[in-house]
Parts: sequence; C-alpha cells; structure tokens
Amino acid sequence: MKKFLSVLMAGAMLFGVLTLAGCGDTTEPAAEEGTTTEDTTTTAEFTTVTEGVLTMSTNAAFPPYEMTDDSGNIVGIDAEIAAAIAEKLGLELQIDDMDFDGALAAPQSGKSDIVMAGVTVNEERQLVLDFTETYANGVQKVIVPEGSDITSIEDMQGKKIGTQRGTTGYLYCSDTVENGGFGEENVVAYDDAIAATQALNNGQVDCVVIDSAVADNLVATNPGLTTLETEYANEDYAIGVAKGNTALLDAINAALQELIDDGTVQSIIDKYIPSDGTEADAGETADAADTGAADTEGAEAEAETDAAAE
Repeated sequence: MKKFLSVLMAGAMLFGVLTLAGCGDTTEPAAEEGTTTEDTTTTAEFTTVTEGVLTMSTNAAFPPYEMTDDSGNIVGIDAEIAAAIAEKLGLELQIDDMDFDGALAAPQSGKSDIVMAGVTVNEERQLVLDFTETYANGVQKVIVPEGSDITSIEDMQGKKIGTQRGTTGYLYCSDTVENGGFGEENVVAYDDAIAATQALNNGQVDCVVIDSAVADNLVATNPGLTTLETEYANEDYAIGVAKGNTALLDAINAALQELIDDGTVQSIIDKYIPSDGTEADAGETADAADTGAADTEGAEAEAETDAAAE
C-alpha cells in the first residue's frame, strides 16, 4: 500500500512539473506578439527629412502667401499656417526659399517635407505629389496698365502675357487656344510675380496673370496698374508632400483640419487678406518688391531670351 501511494505521489509531481513547463512555453510567444505590435506602431509614425524639423520649400516672392520682411524672414499666409502645423506636430519649422519649380520638386527629391507656395492641385502635379485637403481658395487675376486696351479676357488674344514660371497661371495661359489658353508663343515666364510686374511696368509685356491676392498687393504698390474685373480662373490651394508618404500626409491633414475647425487658418488669411477688401501688410509687400527689383534686370534679360527662343 505504501508503495502504491509513493507511485501516485511521484506521478502527481511529474504532472505538475510538466504543466508548469507547458505554461512557460505559452507565455514566451505572447511576449513576442506584444513586441511585434509595438514595432508596427513605431513604423506607422511619420518621419521628416531632418529629425524634429518640418522642412517647407517655397518661393518667397508670392505675397501675401510668402514674402520676406525687413529682416529677411519669410512671412505670409503659408508661412504662418506651416508654423501652426509644425507646432501641432511638435516640430520646429524650417523654410527654404527657392524658385517655384524647385519648391515643387523638393519633396520628391527628399530636400523638403512639404511644399507650400500657393500651390494649386492639378492632374500633372498629382502624378508626383500627394496633397492635403484645401486650406485656401485662389483666383487668377489679370493685371494691366491703367487705360490699357485689354478690358476683357478675350482681349488678351495676341497679346504678350507675363506669368510666374511653373504656376497654374503660366500653364493655363500657355495652353493652346482650343483649350482656353493663348499659345505658348504669347507667354513669357518670369522667376516670380514681382519680376513679371516690373516687366509690365517697363512695357515688355501687355498684362500679367497671377493669383488675386498677389495681384491686389502688387497693384497697391505699383501706381498706374489695375486689374480686370473678370477673374481668369478659380482654384484651390493645398500642401504637397512626396508621393506615397501617407504617414506624413495623414499627420498634416489631421493638424490642418484642427486649425481650420478652430478658426486659426481663417484668422491667418484675414490678417493678410481682410474680408472688407482693404489691403494688409502692403509695407511688407513693398519691401519684397524693392528687394526683388535688384534682380529684375537679370530676370527681364532671361525673359527676353526665352521670348526670342520661342
């Protein structure tokens, strides 16, 4: 009987050891699953070109969206919205100024995280960039000298039209007449809106097509110029990121939506484009125009070369 009890006790002890061993085997894979989940979450977080920094490429000659102040700082609607987004994301904002085509290409080549330069969304740009939701509306206007024989969009046919290189104004105007444009041979592209306006003042072009807010600022600081009452085109502005950078796009969209919902975006726009139609920050625009005037001669020469080549 004692022998029988000893066997039972030994069996029970062996069963207990095996059970504990089995529990230990089950616990280890569970820890691995937890690690996998944590890694997935980390991978889904967005990254930026420079850690802790949101790098924005722009062309700072497009007032009031982007321009330089007396101290050489880049200011304007896009600059302030980008700063608010960066703050929401816990990042510092770095703004890099370049020509408009370069600003568009920067996110694609990994030189910037976002492009903000009064950028309109179109099919061509959507091939290489992903865009956020719209944050502002832009209307293309036509600037002409006071007393000009151009009094309507139709009058622009056969005229020499100045635009900013790479903008939708340039793309629309240089398209064929059949597609609503005026023909590439009638369009001169300048590095920025200020250079295009200076060319208009010098009689090198008959009119300039540019965003309405920019046009209004330039007319306010250039006596003798006015705009047509009829708008040339109506479009929406958005923020561009590198194609396929979904994590960053989602993060920016979320921050942007919060800023739209709480009224921050509209307050920034109203600061530079008051709803009562008065001009804002005209002094800064004038300073930007003075700064750009030094480079105008080279831009005009380039434009003349382009025109001759056409």
